[in-house]
Amino acid sequence: MAQQDHGGDADGFFNVKKYFLAKNLKRDLPASIVVFLVALPLCLGIALASGAPLFAGLLTGIIGGIVVGAISGSQLSVAGPAAGLTVIVLNAIATLGSYEAFLLSIVIAGILQVLLGLVKAGTIANYFPSAVIEGMLAAIGIILIMKQLPHAVGYDADFEGDESFSQSDTHNTFSGIILAFTKINYGAVIISAVSILLLIYWPKFKKLAVVPAPLLVVVAGIILSLVFSGTGLALLEKQFVQIPMVKNSTEFFALFKSPSFSSISNKDVWIVAVTIAIVASLESLLSLEAVDKIDPIKRISPTNRELVAQGAGNIISGFLGGLPMTAVIVRSSANVNAGARTKMSAIFHGIMLLLCLLFIPGLINMIPLSCLAAILLMTGYKLARIALFKHMWHKGLPQFIPFVVTILAVVFTDLLKGVGIGMLIGVFY
Repeated sequence: MAQQDHGGDADGFFNVKKYFLAKNLKRDLPASIVVFLVALPLCLGIALASGAPLFAGLLTGIIGGIVVGAISGSQLSVAGPAAGLTVIVLNAIATLGSYEAFLLSIVIAGILQVLLGLVKAGTIANYFPSAVIEGMLAAIGIILIMKQLPHAVGYDADFEGDESFSQSDTHNTFSGIILAFTKINYGAVIISAVSILLLIYWPKFKKLAVVPAPLLVVVAGIILSLVFSGTGLALLEKQFVQIPMVKNSTEFFALFKSPSFSSISNKDVWIVAVTIAIVASLESLLSLEAVDKIDPIKRISPTNRELVAQGAGNIISGFLGGLPMTAVIVRSSANVNAGARTKMSAIFHGIMLLLCLLFIPGLINMIPLSCLAAILLMTGYKLARIALFKHMWHKGLPQFIPFVVTILAVVFTDLLKGVGIGMLIGVFY
């Protein structure tokens, strides 16, 4: 169960000395590279699935990293566009008739989230049962493995890495895996296999481990893809990261969009805003609780401050043309597993997204999706390790049953529905 709303930056809003200590930076900087590499295709995939411009996904990741990262009291949580909101966003844009009207809904949703934080609505997180949170984490791990298997073998039709059983390409998780294994690209398979071996064995060489394994995986993936070029193992264009190419400042600023304030009297704008505020707040609180559980130092994040941070992020995102954001467990768990210690990792990842969009989109587009899938496969394995199931079994049926039910419900529906079912079952145990 969640603890009280304390923690975060007890010694000030942003303690420069604390965050720039060498012992923290040597962990946070490499971890931020991993989170950046994981977040990049997710930002693009979620924007695509939401029916929004690709730039909107990247912009949301940038704001989530820099703005929410700076304001949040959580040291390890990472915010960005949420896969769990894709259906809501897709339907909202269609219902409201324009992307600009939808942006107004995001701004209003952000204001509502700030108000929820100020009235201390974040304390609802104190009532999330621990068995349900453990089940949610394990389910996210299982989903990561199942969702990334297709990309690991070179089938890249739907790169969301999301938390839903159904996908935007009419398939579900299982049918997507089956289809993927009928369309194997052996170049992608080799890159995935080499990446996984590096992730497992590289950290065992203490002297070499100064270079983070995930960074080595990306370099190895690029080199192998170049070696395979022009052979039967060559990767297709869609099997690489695809970030928008911006040639000059005029093109860059043309990508931004503004909310349509003339739609303020449209009741549908308000309905969408309230929906986003509630769903995004719940997802953020669930992610925050989950990340606190896997924090090696076991810090407790302030939930009300998180709602304010997420709200501020959504207000800015809405004003600039982005998507709604939440704290995202996929990014956050990758952050923890990469060894991050403070919020600087999240902030650095946002800065990297911005810099790569401005200066090196061509280099980033050389990264194979299969090596990023390998990083997420290992993250999934750590979240859903066998030892966790044994641990929950030894705790007894009152803990084990809500744990298993939550896993099944999250895997076969989505994050919010699954946790809701798990909490309902938890009432009877």
